[in-house]
Amino acid sequence: MFNLIWSGLIIVAILGSCINLMFGHNSVNDMVTAMFGSAETSVKIAIGLSGLLCLWMGIAQITQASGLINILARILSPIFKIIMPSVPADHKAISSITMNIAANMLGLDNAATPMGIKAMKDLQELNPNKTVASDAQIMFLVINTSAITLFPVSIFMYRMQMGAANPTDVFIPLLLATSCSTLAGFIVTAFVQKIPLLRIPVLVLFLLFISFVGSIVCWGIWAGSRLTEQSTIAGNLVLLILIAAIFIWAMIKKVNVFDSFITGAKDGFKVSIDILPYLVAMLFAIALFRSSGVLDVIIDGIKYISNLFFSDIRFVDALPVSIIKPLSGSGARAMMIDVMQTFGADSLQGHIASIMQGSTETTFYVLAVYFGSVGIVKVRHAIFCGLCADCASMIASIVLGYMFFA
Repeated sequence: MFNLIWSGLIIVAILGSCINLMFGHNSVNDMVTAMFGSAETSVKIAIGLSGLLCLWMGIAQITQASGLINILARILSPIFKIIMPSVPADHKAISSITMNIAANMLGLDNAATPMGIKAMKDLQELNPNKTVASDAQIMFLVINTSAITLFPVSIFMYRMQMGAANPTDVFIPLLLATSCSTLAGFIVTAFVQKIPLLRIPVLVLFLLFISFVGSIVCWGIWAGSRLTEQSTIAGNLVLLILIAAIFIWAMIKKVNVFDSFITGAKDGFKVSIDILPYLVAMLFAIALFRSSGVLDVIIDGIKYISNLFFSDIRFVDALPVSIIKPLSGSGARAMMIDVMQTFGADSLQGHIASIMQGSTETTFYVLAVYFGSVGIVKVRHAIFCGLCADCASMIASIVLGYMFFA
């Protein structure tokens, strides 16, 4: 799938430029310039990411070494008993799932993948039909692809690289958008699997979610034009408090925080090196696709239709991020960077693109990697439920983008 997407973008871009040339529109020179420019941009981003990845993966390692992951597993245990009734409470899959969810909550996409594969393998041990996805595996995949991100660090890093005045100003809207996607995916999957949701732990979780969203909406109405400034301060404050709490807890547990940090930071550096080839590849394809004029034709078509129904259609410029995200995480990331380069990191389009990028995982990629790792060939309703979460994320990202940054 990924190979077809990447190759298709390049081939369609070149064919599109040839067609444009036949009609007197020369985009060939722009494509060559964009091609070499994308390689330079990739290196600059990778260099900037290396230090930040070392920093955050070091903190994540402290979190794991201090046992906070195990505490989170115990807290979530009543929920797992309801949404995954086929998984015993003391089964090792619960810990694996919790670690994966925690990695997603921390915004560590690359760290979450190996944990997710381990969780899927643990769930496979309980699967009676080894080639067909079980209900528990589908529920886990949907939660994974729409997982709530408490620390969208990668989004902050890219926004900083693109020159955003306040890289963390998307913290609150992104948290709301990813909450909406998770809630939508969870409800749809529970409905399909006929899971009874009128249970105390689930109702408590829903109540907390509704209270959170309601308080944010009330805050937004009260703050008015000061919402962006206040959300930036709140996001930074929460980030610093939680980091302080991690260190304090680790010290209480007598964890060697420095050694743990160095261990995680080494992994972060390796990840930054591993990212570079993929970043070069996708930015290359996206640069060709946009400079060829093909993307402009597609966007203009969507704008024409949107203009019939909406007075402000700036959100359309960010839609490619949401369209590509279910298919390719690196492609969507490259598209987000492209949107910020074109319109500015602090533009409405740049903010919406950032929220879209951070509010869901890559549905088809996660499905292919996780199910492929255990030999599952029949995915049942996993794709449908995952795409429902993606649609909820896209709508929420647009609404919240206008609410916070228009």
